[in-house]
Amino acid sequence: MKFTKPAGLLLLLVAAFALQSQADPLSGGNLVFYGIAALSLIIFFYIVVSVADNFMVIESKQMGLNAEKEAGLFPHFNQLFRGKLPDYLKKSHVYSLRAGYDIPMAGEPSDDIREPKVTRFALSPPDFFGLRPIPKVVVEEGDTVKAGDPIFYDKQLSRIKFCAPVSGEVIGVNRGLKRSIANIVILADKEQQYREYDLPKGNASREELVEFLLESGVWPAIRQRPYNIVADPDIVPRDIFISTFDTSPVGPDLSLAVRGRMDVWQTGINVVRRLTDGLVYLGLDGRGKKEPPFAMTRGVEKRYFRGAHPAGNVGVQIHHIHPVGTGDNTVWTLDVQDVLMIGELFQHGRLDTSRLVAISGPSFSDPCYARTKIGANIGELIAGHDLREHSRIISGDVLSGTQTTKDGFLNFFDNQVTAILEGDEPELFGWLLPIKERASVSPTIPVLSNHLDITTNTHGEKRAFVVNNDYEQVMPMDIYLTFLMKSILVNDLENMEGLGIYELVPEDVALAEFACVSKQPLQQILRQGHDTMIAQG
Repeated sequence: MKFTKPAGLLLLLVAAFALQSQADPLSGGNLVFYGIAALSLIIFFYIVVSVADNFMVIESKQMGLNAEKEAGLFPHFNQLFRGKLPDYLKKSHVYSLRAGYDIPMAGEPSDDIREPKVTRFALSPPDFFGLRPIPKVVVEEGDTVKAGDPIFYDKQLSRIKFCAPVSGEVIGVNRGLKRSIANIVILADKEQQYREYDLPKGNASREELVEFLLESGVWPAIRQRPYNIVADPDIVPRDIFISTFDTSPVGPDLSLAVRGRMDVWQTGINVVRRLTDGLVYLGLDGRGKKEPPFAMTRGVEKRYFRGAHPAGNVGVQIHHIHPVGTGDNTVWTLDVQDVLMIGELFQHGRLDTSRLVAISGPSFSDPCYARTKIGANIGELIAGHDLREHSRIISGDVLSGTQTTKDGFLNFFDNQVTAILEGDEPELFGWLLPIKERASVSPTIPVLSNHLDITTNTHGEKRAFVVNNDYEQVMPMDIYLTFLMKSILVNDLENMEGLGIYELVPEDVALAEFACVSKQPLQQILRQGHDTMIAQG
């Protein structure tokens, strides 16, 4: 008979007990020996039970059970004292994420929706990762275009058309470094003119549908993972993922975008479903007491997420539902307002690039929402808002957005404009004196307010890349981020692939960059790694 090592040790202990008890059952040495043996048995059984419990929890997650119903042998501490789930979640797939951090930032937008008068709009090639810096521009200054007319395309994939978001006159083809195209600016008409389309028939094949989306100009809104590039029309994705809520600091409430437009939303979803042989997953907000309006969507797989930021990131949701990789693991993602753009195209036969944009941040006196179109001029978009002096304007959120000015334009994928004070004033003794509250994942300085006046001050400079557990506190993904970043810095391709570079895009590591005590530019490093992997094929 064969025994495992723990079983063999136990048999030896039992045999020793027997010999000792026969020799001198009442000696003091035997009592000590019995005590040690009993403690060993307790430790052994504790290890066996703990391993069994962990295996059962892992198996329950793989079966799709949510965190509240994990089939372990014993309940976890946080399960014993967790609040009662809302009724709409009790029979749903729920993922409760324990890692993350909500930055207590002031400037959350009110539900007030305004319509500022914006006359200039731009489409910027740098907004699309992987696009050549000098695409083929098919318009010149002075040309007149309609909304939906092509204005440039990628020289590598000429089938993908990047089209005008509005009708009007092309007033600028601006260039950046090395003659790259920075943006193409259009002065919008007062009365918008739309390009006409022949919509595909209801029984059109997937190939016909793809060609129509390529020609119409909505295709660049579909992004592909790995790398978050514009989707390759020659690839059939394994699945398609859509996150319906935003957990970024003072981020927009995306349910406002579909208010009164659920029919358009459903039309867009019906089109998206035909682009994959797999499933369309909808990431839903499970933090509220009421069921979100997106729960009424038909024909999709619904998954609820609870937890702090970055629970709303589509990359985090992909990681927990069905992780991405290479080859047949390629997936596509879309934003809520991009699905609405597809729905408008198929319902009304026009390219409607409308966007509901959150004007948020502590530097605005009256944060609210603005209804505009893709690529709106920032200065005109925030006109009428009192902006504090010496503030930084960001297209996007404070963690992953792009610094801009009033002369800049809203990035293609952004639905938020944020403004915070420049934190460039000297601070006495820096972080050594806890003079005021500040956002931090560390409990060193207690934070009592949920509405802090955040600035751009990083409270330190780039320093040695130390190893700690700060990344694990804020990243709800099973990825060793420190080692991945170091592998990227030394161009270790094998380790980069093994440590999960295919699963990440810059927005997924933005919060870890905020928490980094080494002040490392993690988003920039990750993008560098993506460039390296793409170059290697």
